[in-house]
Amino acid sequence: MKRLTILGSTGSIGTQALDVIRNKKDEFKVVAISANSSVDKLIKQIEEFQPEYAVIMNEDLLQTVKDKAEKYGTKVLTGIEGLEYISTLDNVDMVLTSVVGMIGLRPTIAAIRAGKDIALANKETLVVGGRLIKEELLKSKSRIIPVDSEHSALFQCLNGENKENINNLILTASGGPFRGKKKSELDDVSPEMALKHPRWNMGRKISIDSATLMNKGLEVIEAHYLFDVDYDNIKVIIHPQSIIHSMVEFKDGSILAQLSNTDMRHPIQYALEYPNRTESLIGYLDLIKNNTLTFEQPDLETFECLELAYKAGKTGGTMPAVCNIANEEAVELFLNNKIKFLDIPKVIKEAMNKFDVKYDFDLDYIFDLEEKVREFVRTII
Repeated sequence: MKRLTILGSTGSIGTQALDVIRNKKDEFKVVAISANSSVDKLIKQIEEFQPEYAVIMNEDLLQTVKDKAEKYGTKVLTGIEGLEYISTLDNVDMVLTSVVGMIGLRPTIAAIRAGKDIALANKETLVVGGRLIKEELLKSKSRIIPVDSEHSALFQCLNGENKENINNLILTASGGPFRGKKKSELDDVSPEMALKHPRWNMGRKISIDSATLMNKGLEVIEAHYLFDVDYDNIKVIIHPQSIIHSMVEFKDGSILAQLSNTDMRHPIQYALEYPNRTESLIGYLDLIKNNTLTFEQPDLETFECLELAYKAGKTGGTMPAVCNIANEEAVELFLNNKIKFLDIPKVIKEAMNKFDVKYDFDLDYIFDLEEKVREFVRTII
């Protein structure tokens, strides 16, 4: 039985992970869970799974959760210290990191130092601190198993392959809700319009990132760190059907692709069960019904965020962190109707031009940089 800590258990990935676990009770034990402020969802999860620990990040809600959790024997913690604690428990085998944003960096590093395997669904961890993560992995027995559908696909295609034979990694993108639109058509886009993803059921921030294609840009940076492949050999193509989740092109001209139904429980199940494969929870792909697969080039003029992410990744050092932080802040401003949809890449570009690149940095520097970038973004709107 694999014993799990789930960081972000009330979010989209966390709830789907618990659905996998619910259907595989003989395989998994939930030792600890965490939520930011979704107190009602967290309490229901405590009632069902009765974990040893639960973390509520909002300290004002701590006593509310404690009062409900007491009868189940669940100890309730709060804050980043709580996240780090449940990520390093002796009786935990794997930590699923599915919190949103940079907050996932500290508990992920703590888990790696404690020798835990990581099921990684928090792309900001590698985008912001990829070099730091790789340094910690060299000193640990930990493994990172990607949960993002695209990186899971690449991971599966590369399993057993010699990485020296890679020609290109090919990340597929649905194109988001505005696929095929030109910039002139996106001037009055509302948050509600941008949140309507055509294929995936995701959280608000990730849905906006998908609409701008920044999500794909962040995945390019993540793929660079996960698979040690140069940016020039990481390609993005639009694949509206979202049946092929990504591909690997090898030097001999062969392309391996991973296909499955569009359901995040598939890569979650794969990561949690790795290296085993058991009965699918989402059914099997019908190739007769899904008999049309099409591909397009991304429109970098309309969706500038993808190109900005490539630029940040190739610049290296702290530039991916600046890009990511500015994007997080810009998305929040857009969701609160403070800026327009097309202002998101403008804000990111200004931040990338403002901050100098530092190549020798530690964790404290990254979080200090976060405060400075966020403050800068708020002053330019």
